[in-house]
Amino acid sequence: MTRKVRAAFAMEPVSLRLDQVLPTRPFQEVVKQTSKYKAIAASVREVGIIEPLVVHPQKGGKYLLLDGHMRLQVLRDLEKEEVLCIVSSDDESYTYNTKVSRLAPIQANRMILKALDAGVPEERLARALNLNPNTIRSSRSLLTDVCPEAIEILKDKPVTEAALRALKRVKPMRQIEMAELMSASGTYTRAYAEALAMMAPAEQQVEQPGTKKAGLARPEDMARMENELRTLERDFAMLDESYGRNVVDLTLARGYLKKLLDNGKIVRFLAQKYPEILSEFQRIVEAVSLEG
Repeated sequence: MTRKVRAAFAMEPVSLRLDQVLPTRPFQEVVKQTSKYKAIAASVREVGIIEPLVVHPQKGGKYLLLDGHMRLQVLRDLEKEEVLCIVSSDDESYTYNTKVSRLAPIQANRMILKALDAGVPEERLARALNLNPNTIRSSRSLLTDVCPEAIEILKDKPVTEAALRALKRVKPMRQIEMAELMSASGTYTRAYAEALAMMAPAEQQVEQPGTKKAGLARPEDMARMENELRTLERDFAMLDESYGRNVVDLTLARGYLKKLLDNGKIVRFLAQKYPEILSEFQRIVEAVSLEG
């Protein structure tokens, strides 16, 4: 039997007047001071709307705005009259932005490099992204001296630019180890990356031109820190190995509890004799995800 599936959106975007779009919440003026708003405003001024607004049709030719409040406000500030919109068939209450996979720094850097290679002027690119032109120029060398294997591990991770620069202080083999540890621990900060680089054996470190040898820590302190870091590395490795197995076990347990709670007699018995256990079972079964 063939089932019909209703499309969540109209197949073609539509152009609407700004006065046809009804925001679902008031816009706070303080938002205009945020870096996100400034970046959106810069992008719209330079290249226009890239991501259409998401709306739901209302009576009287109006449309309820589901996603794109900042973009709408930017267009109003720029005194635009129309905007391209995607029409949703459902009036969803969640924000569509929560479903978007954000661009990781390494991926963003690659896009900047492609734009520069295509001939886009640095100044215009900086204006479009609301960045300092010096930041755009430094993008050319951000991944220089970082081995491809480490880049591959971190390509979709929120690793900071400072952490990427810390990778350059060690040789490729240690870069790969650092990338794996950062990925396993979910920590991509500058401090963590620099600690990993500092704890690398001398033969794996790269002497930085124009810098002095660090002589701030005593040998015994360095030995203690290195021992602690090695312990952390082993712990992360063990967690990484056991994580998948634990998730499977928890999924099976959750499924078993759901079957138990589908039985009315069991639920009544637990409610009368062990209400606290029933409450805990229900909490586990109703959890959206195991990670929550």
